[in-house]
Amino acid sequence: MASVVLKEITKRFGAVTAVDGASLEVREGEFLTLLGPSGCGKTTTLRLIAGFTTPSHGRILIGGEDVTDLPPRKRNIGMVFQDYALFPHLTVAENIAFGLRERGAPKPLIRTRVRELLALVRLPGVEHRLPGELSGGQQQRVALARALAYAPRVLLMDEPLGALDLKLREAMQLELHRIQRELRITTVYVTHDQEEAMSLSDRIAVMSEGRLLQVGQPEELYSQPRNLFVANFVGKINFLEGTMGRAEGRWGIIDIAGEGSVTALVDEALRPGQAVQIALRPESLSLGQTDDPAPGNRLAGIVERRRFLGNLTHYFVRTSGGHLLMIEVAGRSEPAKVGDAVWVHWDPATCRVFSEGSATASLEDTET
Repeated sequence: MASVVLKEITKRFGAVTAVDGASLEVREGEFLTLLGPSGCGKTTTLRLIAGFTTPSHGRILIGGEDVTDLPPRKRNIGMVFQDYALFPHLTVAENIAFGLRERGAPKPLIRTRVRELLALVRLPGVEHRLPGELSGGQQQRVALARALAYAPRVLLMDEPLGALDLKLREAMQLELHRIQRELRITTVYVTHDQEEAMSLSDRIAVMSEGRLLQVGQPEELYSQPRNLFVANFVGKINFLEGTMGRAEGRWGIIDIAGEGSVTALVDEALRPGQAVQIALRPESLSLGQTDDPAPGNRLAGIVERRRFLGNLTHYFVRTSGGHLLMIEVAGRSEPAKVGDAVWVHWDPATCRVFSEGSATASLEDTET
């Protein structure tokens, strides 16, 4: 059953189209993340669901009810903002109880509910403190407790971890995941952080320029991106520019200028002479210092840089044709040093081939 449904939603601000014909179903009890770069329309989409803004076209349903024209207070949604939006002059207990008091809940119920929520977010004993006396992580938990106080049908969260440092953000991701699973509350979450989206979400909706490009489970978006934007935005990736050569069944021979030819699984719609992009995940590549005759693709190059990350090491190899490839090696083995001549190997079945345009950002733009 769908808990939230967007039907051909468009939102224009003057000449700017912030959301362009978005259709989406969020399942009951699901954690769905709207993921994309700044200005892609994800926060506008969240505000449309909340009722803070009205669509120019389309309908919004929550729990099967058309709420397109209802104000936020009648949609029974909980909202956690990026800056938490806690009332600085109210105590923690008063902040959590605010929505319940507005709805006329009896005082004994309010006291019980506040205690339950403080236990849920693991903040017992802070009910009499003011928000300014709490850490950022504690304030985030209070904001979450306040949003959950009146048992909303849907929880909306707009980049709530953006202001936290890395360690605290990772800890809060675990807490958010625990609480959402414990309550089984339908959650729509907004972030531009792909790792955050991958770790929290049941499904991810990738947005760009107001459009929904692909919706799927994290593993699906990572291993089966439908276009170059999704491939480039979700996870680290390498691109090789080439030209489609001949096809041999499901396999295509792709010519790479200055490199020779490689083999890849290709779409039958690709035609000889067509410009293509080969997408390669860093972990699918391996390094060797000999030209291994085993089946597969291989390119010659020179190691330009090595980046040690503890459990992983990234090697940056400049190929003979001028491409820069990142290879991810697990553990502490050292297959090559900076300056070494190497061969980069990969299984033809592990790469993806796209026909449209060029990648939105090269590896050199983002890594060097």
